[in-house]
Amino acid sequence: MARGWESKSVEAQQAEASAQNQPARPKLTAQQVEHKRKLEGLTLSRRRVEGQLVASRDPRHQAMLRKALADLDAEILELTHSTRS
Repeated sequence: MARGWESKSVEAQQAEASAQNQPARPKLTAQQVEHKRKLEGLTLSRRRVEGQLVASRDPRHQAMLRKALADLDAEILELTHSTRS
């Protein structure tokens, strides 16, 4: 049993050492976090709609999905431009 505890201690020490070697991530403001969350959500929605478009065989449904993709692309573009300004 002593060996198990010893190896866990070594693992913890190694994890701590590797964490100290990594550069610190810059702290994001609340607004930056919100923008990032929105962008990730829109990107995930876009992937889902793309998958539905590939699977769809109904032309009316495909047209609706293309419109949804265009809307999502516009929102993503607007959001990325607003964070750069």
